[in-house]
Amino acid sequence: MDGQRRIISNPPLIVPVEEVFSEIAADELYEWVRGLIGKYRRSLQTDRRHLLAQYTLVQAARKVVGVGSVGTRAWILLMVTGDGEPLVLQAKEAQTSVLSDYVGKSRFTNQGERVVAGQRLMQATSDIFLGWQRTPSPDGTDRDYYVRQLRDWKASAEIEQMVPASMALYGCLCGWTLARAHARSGDRVAIASYLGKSETFDSAVADFSASYADQNERDHAALQEAVDTGRTSALTGL
Repeated sequence: MDGQRRIISNPPLIVPVEEVFSEIAADELYEWVRGLIGKYRRSLQTDRRHLLAQYTLVQAARKVVGVGSVGTRAWILLMVTGDGEPLVLQAKEAQTSVLSDYVGKSRFTNQGERVVAGQRLMQATSDIFLGWQRTPSPDGTDRDYYVRQLRDWKASAEIEQMVPASMALYGCLCGWTLARAHARSGDRVAIASYLGKSETFDSAVADFSASYADQNERDHAALQEAVDTGRTSALTGL
């Protein structure tokens, strides 16, 4: 068991719950996680429920989420089969969409289900362990979660090794994939009519991308200036 527990390392953004909570609180948290997994399993297809049942929870960790999810809870769950095969799941809190104030409330009362439904609609093939669950958190508050593999083990392009021609082709493939996702989830005829046949939209997106990159550089310079003058502090080399 100790060897299995070391499968999850301790980088700065993922911390085992045993290092965050007291022994009693950690034990209570593990009971909560097991309940979350058991209920979440019901959102999967029957064959995938059977597959997930082969795994047992070994360790849980807190994960610091990215900029777009600041303030939400994310848990990393190490699951292992009887013969030692690992599966790492991520349970991530889902909140009301920021678009709901403008386009109306979602038909899904569970925000985790809303996220999962959106991913399944836009993706030709989604993570086989993608599911959702609402459960009372350890603090007693009901929270919605969606669960997926932390790493789906799909291959990824090595951008750093690309020559300009390969990068251009890769960009075209990414654009095609994104367009296909929007066509699956929206009115493809209305989208195509809106874009038209000119390069107006293409140029607008390119201009926006360049402006956004410039803004990122200005933001970073402002942060660096704040650190240099002592107005804030930052850790480097992580």
